[in-house]
Amino acid sequence: MTNEITDTRALALHRARATQSGLFLHELAADEVQDRLQMVNRTFTSKAVVTGFEAFWSGQFPEAQVLRDTDTLDLEPGAHDLVLHMLGLHWSNDPVGQLIQCRRALRADGLFIAASLGGDTLQELRRCLAEAEVAVTGGLSPRIAPMPELRDLGGLLQRAGFALPVADTAVMTVEYRDIWHLMHDLRAMGETNALSTRLRTPTRRAVFDRAQALYAKHFSAPSGRIAASFELQVLTGWAPDASQPKPLRPGSAQQRLADALATPERPLPD
Repeated sequence: MTNEITDTRALALHRARATQSGLFLHELAADEVQDRLQMVNRTFTSKAVVTGFEAFWSGQFPEAQVLRDTDTLDLEPGAHDLVLHMLGLHWSNDPVGQLIQCRRALRADGLFIAASLGGDTLQELRRCLAEAEVAVTGGLSPRIAPMPELRDLGGLLQRAGFALPVADTAVMTVEYRDIWHLMHDLRAMGETNALSTRLRTPTRRAVFDRAQALYAKHFSAPSGRIAASFELQVLTGWAPDASQPKPLRPGSAQQRLADALATPERPLPD
């Protein structure tokens, strides 16, 4: 029995059958990365992209080293001034290990950007399938990968040795005709169930029928279609360097906060 969350062989098969039309989240992630690179306003000369969708990201960054997000990354230490990790961390069996390897591949003051799916992704589908499966079969099987919450990600970046860590998120709502339409799209995205503990026998049709009824009841869009959430989390961090800003030592302030705000200072009651 494996302790790994993800069945990497199944994941590779799912990704191999992804279609161009299913890569809209990658297109959104690429836009987010370009926005951040424009804000940094720096020329990067040695880029690397870690992803399970090499063809797409090679088109986005043709001058970069593009490599698959295997457990051990094919990255040379200190070789890059920009490393991107694109839409694979939520499937990683060791996300902190992935971050550490990316940080080691950076030169001093190099930039790391990751895009990953977050905890609100497919929350509606998760709830409806769980409720339907319990009602129909009396049991519950893992169907959607556990995904990190935003509040945890800054800590993961610090554990991996990044300086100036930042984590932010955006939730996109996509409408579908019904639950089968949504699952067809997940197949096109290469994001169907690759959990090691997934059910290995076909799910009864009654489970999906019940899930569809629940979905339509609780998560219908004004258009009459069903709504599905996709949370895109974006992480940024820098390889430590002496030139980066440092926080001031406690007690080193030259002015009281009350004076800066032009407000009277009132002691708290005992």
